Amino acid sequence: MASSSHPELARLANSVLQPGFQGTTAPDWLRRRVAEEGLASVVLFGRNIETPDQVAALTRTLRAENPELVVAIDEEAGDVTRVDARTGASWPGNLALGAIDDTELTERVARDIGYRLRAIGVSLDFAPSADVNSNPMNPVIGVRSFGARTDVVSRHTAAWIRGLQSAGVAACAKHFPGHGDTSVDSHHGLPQFTAGADEIARVALPPFRAAMEAGVRTVMTAHMLTPAYDGELPATLSARIIQGLLRDELGFAGLVVTDGIEMGAVSDVYGIEGATVRAVAAGADAVCVGGESAERATADGLRDALVRAVLDGTLPEERLAEAASRVREFASWSAALARDAAPEADAPDIGLVAARRAVRVHSRPGTGAELPLAGDPHVVELSPAMSLAVDGGTPWGVADPLRALRPGTTSVRIAESELADENGLLDRVALAPATGRELVVVVRDAARHGWMSRALAGLVSRRPDALVVEMGVPAGDRVGAVHLATHGATRVSGIAAAEVLTGAG
Repeated sequence: MASSSHPELARLANSVLQPGFQGTTAPDWLRRRVAEEGLASVVLFGRNIETPDQVAALTRTLRAENPELVVAIDEEAGDVTRVDARTGASWPGNLALGAIDDTELTERVARDIGYRLRAIGVSLDFAPSADVNSNPMNPVIGVRSFGARTDVVSRHTAAWIRGLQSAGVAACAKHFPGHGDTSVDSHHGLPQFTAGADEIARVALPPFRAAMEAGVRTVMTAHMLTPAYDGELPATLSARIIQGLLRDELGFAGLVVTDGIEMGAVSDVYGIEGATVRAVAAGADAVCVGGESAERATADGLRDALVRAVLDGTLPEERLAEAASRVREFASWSAALARDAAPEADAPDIGLVAARRAVRVHSRPGTGAELPLAGDPHVVELSPAMSLAVDGGTPWGVADPLRALRPGTTSVRIAESELADENGLLDRVALAPATGRELVVVVRDAARHGWMSRALAGLVSRRPDALVVEMGVPAGDRVGAVHLATHGATRVSGIAAAEVLTGAG
């Protein structure tokens, strides 16, 4: 294999990879690669996390091989959570913070997230999303964005970065040059950002400028075609976007990291190895490898592909060396950031405090429904298929937190496939159990899912006194006698909604 004959090239190649791995302890191959073969970064996912003590032990084991190892995680702390994947996030997501529009609160929430991450040994968080969610039908950003207004997204992106980094964890602004105005999920296909350069400069780029002014040292690229700058290659693989726009025009001198290189938008066309080589050649400094198949064989294949690309002239050795140098510089800076951070501040339940402030309530007079609930309700949760960015096993909803406050609460959760397969399901499991009782219907991005909108409309037409809780992006009509918007489906968002419904808050 070429890499064994060129050990220095292999070290350079290893240093630009950020591989995920399986298991809750450090595998031998990973420890050896960190200790002896130049691997400078790893990425943690929900599959690696059971308890805080377990993750801290895992990161200590890896850092025993390299004290400045970059340990990264994709912890947006909203619907996209890794540390709370088994329980639901302890903090509301970006849309909730943008709806409140209190930058001091956003900074406090991000600082609390940073303390939690630093305690388990994380040094780089792939957050916040700096995307302006100007398309409410966006299938992958949605509540991960601070909102649809550039000014709101800009100021909260900056506040989030200040808060996180004050706790000793490096932030990462994503997904450059802005993934908010798209209609395709890049896990499965190639989105297009069709706006002109002037509109992109006005709408999508200001949050990234704000991030740089706030001291961000890492930017993540989007697997997205932006014809205003490059009509052939997605941003992750485009020198025009990475070098021309991000570095030359915006002046960013820090670390450029790719979104998960295994995602369909780039790997379906170029293969994971081809996409990796093209990304580094275009100006990316670190390649995130996060898929469920991430293991030693994947890391070996990407390392060898980079070495071969240098040997055959596809990838200039100087470019690979430059990327490796930026990784080393970032690793030293992020290690110092953690060492020099202030001790943890007292911020009890700041996530729940924020979630409570994010709830918006709209009542329709004359419907016979009012808050708080008079009795024990029946809850119907309409559950969509989630983007791969969201751990499908993460709990969400209002039924369980309502049951904690009103033990007589009953509930059912319904997916699209169940409605398609069985006529009369809503009558039997949603309406019949709610006879003589209050009905609460919980949805998640109802406007984006036709089946969900239709089911909701059918339920409300039969029960005009129904109370509706929207846990996704509020869009379209506010149906229901009482309509609550939580701006996210985290654990604390569900608790906050339940408190409003019962008057416990």
